[in-house]
Amino acid sequence: MFVPRLSEVIAALDVLWPPERAEGWDAVGTVCGDPDQEVSRVLFAVDPVQDIVDEAVKRGADLLVTHHPLYLRGTTTVAASTFKGRVVHTLIKHDIALHVAHTNADTADPGVSDALAGALDLRVVRPLVPDPSDPDGRRGLGRVCELDHPLTVREFAARAAERLPATAQGIRVAGDPEALVRTVAVSGGSGDSLFENVRAAGVDAFLTADLRHHPASEFMAARAHSAQGAHSAQSAHTPLALFDAAHWATEWPWCELAATQLDEISDRKGWGLRVHVSKTVTDPWTAHAASAADPSDPLGAPN
Repeated sequence: MFVPRLSEVIAALDVLWPPERAEGWDAVGTVCGDPDQEVSRVLFAVDPVQDIVDEAVKRGADLLVTHHPLYLRGTTTVAASTFKGRVVHTLIKHDIALHVAHTNADTADPGVSDALAGALDLRVVRPLVPDPSDPDGRRGLGRVCELDHPLTVREFAARAAERLPATAQGIRVAGDPEALVRTVAVSGGSGDSLFENVRAAGVDAFLTADLRHHPASEFMAARAHSAQGAHSAQSAHTPLALFDAAHWATEWPWCELAATQLDEISDRKGWGLRVHVSKTVTDPWTAHAASAADPSDPLGAPN
């Protein structure tokens, strides 16, 4: 066993999630860290926020790998008087490197949506939005999946609530609770830009995060129109249900997948890395107050 340098570990991570496959607007790669510093302990997390950095310090981590970028839109200061500047100061003060794998991890094989599908015990069939540069057709955004046996929308929502990390939001559902779900499209993180791809996939349901009112409303209205007898190709492929989970919860399973991948690399190379996954909940929502009325009875009339 020997202790690798940061540059060696980053080179291995870049094979898993090549930075050139990130979207042009993204900010991936190493944010801070000396390429020659030794790395013996690594922490994976979704968000590079102060609570996570403090955890990295307590664990004695030499490298923090996060899914979300620290500076997505650039900055003119890293002053410790700003919260992101304080993150940078804490990292450098404790010799902790920060590396980001964002959209390059979203479309990887396996990637963020594979981990999400695995957490939900779904069988991945193909990418929802294939990467045209992949000759094998395995990379891409989102995944189209199958269940081993059909579940009702109600049952699948319960499975998602049980299998994904607990958050204040839980799982929001749109659709007939008793409709059967056999095929599901999943996409970790914000997914309401993928509705057209989901329609084209012809699946029964779509699970993602950050669904906005108008796109979701229009999507479900198209489903209702289809159910009333429309026969266009577009409406015929409208899913039966939408499942909206917390953004953080849909991406956290990737941390476990990524940690396993790095563990395997460490064993193969004889590095002996100690790899950890943060269980700190960094979803920004901290509480949920349920409506007093039965959601199936918006007027709250007594039964």
